[in-house]
Amino acid sequence: MAGSTQPEMRAQFWFDPICPWAWITSRWMLEVERTRSVVTEWRLMSLAYLNLVQHGGEGFSEEYLRRMVWGPVRVCAAAATREGPEILGPLYTALGTRFHDQGRRADPSAVVDALAELGLESLVPAAQSEEFDESIKRSHHEAFDQVGTDVGTPVIRVGGTAFFGPVMSPAVRGDAAGRLWDAFVTIARTDGVFEIKRTRDREPIFDATARSES
Repeated sequence: MAGSTQPEMRAQFWFDPICPWAWITSRWMLEVERTRSVVTEWRLMSLAYLNLVQHGGEGFSEEYLRRMVWGPVRVCAAAATREGPEILGPLYTALGTRFHDQGRRADPSAVVDALAELGLESLVPAAQSEEFDESIKRSHHEAFDQVGTDVGTPVIRVGGTAFFGPVMSPAVRGDAAGRLWDAFVTIARTDGVFEIKRTRDREPIFDATARSES
């Protein structure tokens, strides 16, 4: 936040670009960066690895399991290897905008277009390659060895403590985003707090959806 005297706080955010809920929370984190002295460090996890390998596909519908793909997170890993981890934020925005705001998650050209936006067209073949899978798994385990495998994405770590969530719809904006962050940090700093949850009563609401309904 401009003019803030608060020391900078760093938060690690684990995402798989195919997850609509993580996408919404990631847009909240950008609002947090505008209202608090927070820098987000983007990290990779894989829903395909979590649900197909760690859970063995048990307890999920066939339709859900069909959506478990490695391609998008693989191109993110390839980009981070070539360009450095700082590329993950811009690439996540490019992918998520197409997957979720534009409704193109099932469109193979969405990954190509996102990479092209950042001049990374040469990384398209990485979507079909296992070359970066081990690095994805290492990043994945950094979060899920701490929070457990009975959760999904997003996972956010602050001050050494990681939590699943917060899950929201739509993204919280403005001053409210900062207040929610303050509450999240308070929870993370409170020993013995494990879970706050209620049943979701709405589908993911993306920026493009909100604009079309306004």
